[in-house]
Amino acid sequence: MKNRFKTIDLTMVGLFVALMAIGANTTSFLVIGGVPITLQTFFSILAGAILGSRIGALSMLVYALVGIVGAPVFAQFTGGAAILVKPTFGFIISFILVSYIVGKIIEKTNKPTVRRFIFASLIGMAINYVIGTNWMYMAYKIWAQAPEGFTYKMVWVWMLAPLPKDIILSIVSGLVAPRIYFIVQKSNPLTKRNLVSDRV
Repeated sequence: MKNRFKTIDLTMVGLFVALMAIGANTTSFLVIGGVPITLQTFFSILAGAILGSRIGALSMLVYALVGIVGAPVFAQFTGGAAILVKPTFGFIISFILVSYIVGKIIEKTNKPTVRRFIFASLIGMAINYVIGTNWMYMAYKIWAQAPEGFTYKMVWVWMLAPLPKDIILSIVSGLVAPRIYFIVQKSNPLTKRNLVSDRV
């Protein structure tokens, strides 16, 4: 009984799939080193922070599968199985783990504070960067055509461009998520939690 999905769960999964698709393309016309600048990290963190580890990770898994089967939900309105061999696919995989870990950190206490939300968000961002960047490096070294002079340092230099944006948005997610989290938890008896403290 505990593992059954409720209507609110499925609704929120669909909502975050849509938000990820929007976040993937809002600013994806900006590309640095083959990496589109998107809002996906922000929404994957919010998914874990608001929905919890299980539903948050599920929403990111559904997002990935929807894109892989062909829906144009990835950056620059792309979709299809070809994403599996693109150097940036590691970031898509990381969104699942990001949501799960962020949710788990918040679930460790009955009264998560704003400080915990911010901490969880920054950890989620770090996971996204570590997995995505190392996957990209591996892809360029093994099967993708690497640019001239490509090095491990170069791939991390590419990631410096979106880093300030992602740090700021991670902090923002930690500030706004608690209020939404409380509303969602109150509406779902399976995950109902104590009142979220707004105090750091």
